[in-house]
Amino acid sequence: MCFDLDSAPPVAVVSGAAVSHDHLTLASADGADFAAFLAAPDDAPKAGIVIFPDVRGLYRFYEELALRFAERGYAAIAFDYFGRTAGVAERGDDFEYMPHVEQTTDANVQADAAAAIARLREAGAERIFSVGFCFGGRASWVAAASGHGLAGAVGFYGSPTRDRGGPSVLARVHEIECPILALQAGADQNITAEDNAAFDRALDEAGVEHEVVTYDGAPHSFFDRKQEEFAEASDDAWRRVLAFVDRHS
Repeated sequence: MCFDLDSAPPVAVVSGAAVSHDHLTLASADGADFAAFLAAPDDAPKAGIVIFPDVRGLYRFYEELALRFAERGYAAIAFDYFGRTAGVAERGDDFEYMPHVEQTTDANVQADAAAAIARLREAGAERIFSVGFCFGGRASWVAAASGHGLAGAVGFYGSPTRDRGGPSVLARVHEIECPILALQAGADQNITAEDNAAFDRALDEAGVEHEVVTYDGAPHSFFDRKQEEFAEASDDAWRRVLAFVDRHS
């Protein structure tokens, strides 16, 4: 898991913002049900954001993040990966997620993402962006190569080189259909500077508009309100996400 259970996104609440939110059960293309959380502004959204969580799947950190996007005028949906193996009921803090992670495939994750994206379009979002973290950072970039018609894909500390449930992002880089933003941790023990450099080169060679940003000294999961030491990196990353979405909307 990337964040402690009581962590929160390092993003200020917009007081008085008119937003609504709802816990949903959506159906994937293969008929599997999965849980999701939708937050949207009362006015027409500026764009839609599909949030790919970390290895724990849908939990309150990502519900809070969806709300922060909605307060800023975006419709945002965070979805769960484990409907096929763990069901759609709310889970406790003691949920053993890794056996379920090991059963995920890119095909199923992206099928679920497609249903979540369709729900964003129903909410009035025309331009859709993906934003993912860790396991979901990789999945966000895979989404850019999965025919969803995304306007952009953002990944926080995702692995571009790991094969997990499907080929690596590097192996699919020529299938990427939209701009990429990678927000990487310089002190990440598992995603190296060489991995990030290889991703940057591959995107260059494929002609994909992109930016790979590395925060020197920041650990994996630096985007966390509890980690005050890395607040500057978190603030910069959030500004970059909003600027990226606005630029490509």
